[in-house]
Amino acid sequence: MRWLTVFAEFVLVPVLVVAAVWCWRNGIQPTVFRPQGEAPTFTATRYIGPWLAGCTALTIGAGLVLIDVIARSVRLAR
Repeated sequence: MRWLTVFAEFVLVPVLVVAAVWCWRNGIQPTVFRPQGEAPTFTATRYIGPWLAGCTALTIGAGLVLIDVIARSVRLAR
């Protein structure tokens, strides 16, 4: 039963990392403004707080689960 828990957490870590990357990509949105008259092209970057906070929470969660997987697997190997 303990190995099943280790395996489930081992599968959970990449899922959390993929979700964190997805949140990060949604949290940063560049906007390109075309040149008008003598004004050059301008790119503005908008940072969306809730998406970046979700990315942070998912990254912390993935790190904690990874630490738990390592600790459980070392404990079971002894």
